[in-house]
Amino acid sequence: MPDKQLLHLVFGGQLVRPDSQQFVDPNKLHIVGIFPSYDAAVKAWRGATGATIDDAHMRYFIVHLHRLLDPTGEHDHDHDHKH
Repeated sequence: MPDKQLLHLVFGGQLVRPDSQQFVDPNKLHIVGIFPSYDAAVKAWRGATGATIDDAHMRYFIVHLHRLLDPTGEHDHDHDHKH
C-alpha cells in the first residue's frame, strides 16, 4: 500500500458557454467519482466525455484532491494536465 493516496475527483456539467468554466446549474453537476490514481481518473473522465461528446456545453474536469489535502506537494506526482 502506498504511503499516500493520490485521490482525484472527476465531475462535470453543462457550461454557460463552451469556452467558460461556469456551470448553468451547479446543483445538477454530475459527480463521476473519486479515484485512487490519475490514470483511473483519466479513464473515468474519458468515459464521461465520450458519453457527452455531441454536447459542446458539457464539460468534465479532473480535480487533484491530493493537492488540496497536501498543499505542500510532498507527495505530488507528474502527469499531463490536458484533461
